[in-house]
Amino acid sequence: MLVYPSSIDLSSRTLRFLTGRLTARRQDIGTRWRRLPASRQALLALAHLRCGDTYAQLAAGFGIGIATVYRCIREAVDALSALAPSLAEAMRTIREKAFVILDGTLLPIDRVAADTPYYSGKHKRHGMNVQVLTDPLGRLPWVSPALPGSTHDLTAARQHGIIEAPAEAGLRCWADKAYQGAGNPVRVPFRGQRLRRWKRRHNTTHAKIRCLGEQAMVTLKGWRLLRKLRCSTNHITAIVQAVLVLHHASA
Repeated sequence: MLVYPSSIDLSSRTLRFLTGRLTARRQDIGTRWRRLPASRQALLALAHLRCGDTYAQLAAGFGIGIATVYRCIREAVDALSALAPSLAEAMRTIREKAFVILDGTLLPIDRVAADTPYYSGKHKRHGMNVQVLTDPLGRLPWVSPALPGSTHDLTAARQHGIIEAPAEAGLRCWADKAYQGAGNPVRVPFRGQRLRRWKRRHNTTHAKIRCLGEQAMVTLKGWRLLRKLRCSTNHITAIVQAVLVLHHASA
């Protein structure tokens, strides 16, 4: 097998942050020896999350076994996901903002046609539904736990308690047509082909605001592992939360 050097488009601050978390975890559980030092384990986890490198590629690059790669990544993901903010904590952070943007995205997974709960009719592929909140500056304060891809965006938002959270915080919430019927304070564009002029102007203004949410989606998908997840669906929520924590650490 050929091995070549590569790079990760993250700052050294992100590496130091994850190294510190892994070092603290090792001290908590009393680890005496590991095949990789904490800094190398952090680099391995970042290569997997940011670049989407497979276990086999990482095993060859770091000179360890595939099982060791799996354990290192799972440990790093668990350590990071424990730091992820809850919806209530995120709303306290956004409370001082003028509004919040709500949107949903599908994280593709490798499932066969028989796995109906994970198939999204909207996207015509298998995946996991994730709800995302964005502040007026296009920053990403919170990402929801992952649900099967067949879950409608409005159903997912209600299940996570997102619809009530902005109302309790006194915030307006901008969302797309998928959230029709959510009620106050969620604002959605008008539907229909032949709209009056003032409604068309409203939809144009609405789209300009919501485009900030699209920027947050691009930021999220910048972690290339999320473009095609090949792990168990039970682990996807922890991976998304770990990515969110690393995103905050690198901001």
